[in-house]
Amino acid sequence: MAYEMVGKLHKKFDTESKTSSFQAREFVVESTDSTYTQYIKFQLTQDRCGIIDNINEGDELKVFFDLRGREWNEKYFTNLNAWKVEAHSASAAAPSGPPASSDPFPSEPANTDAGSGQAKVEDFDDLPF
Repeated sequence: MAYEMVGKLHKKFDTESKTSSFQAREFVVESTDSTYTQYIKFQLTQDRCGIIDNINEGDELKVFFDLRGREWNEKYFTNLNAWKVEAHSASAAAPSGPPASSDPFPSEPANTDAGSGQAKVEDFDDLPF
């Protein structure tokens, strides 16, 4: 299952080579949507380690991630595995206006009387039977 989060890049770390064929990079996002500041650590792996290179600490970003968990020696570990990161601006998050005719329940029925321009209530029946 995929999740997403908007916040501010607090800290990004260097890429680490865990083995000769595996590399990982961690970064921390400061949550901006709660009363108390939360610092959430994410992990990038393999070819995705460079996707935060163009984002500076303090910049707003949107992180797309999966939850990963594993067991090792009767200890359990959870990782937030980021797979996409993009720059995010507050103005992009705010809707610019009402969407054009996407309301599935309009406030007035579409059936109108041509002479008066008013809806005929008796012609509008939303009952399924």
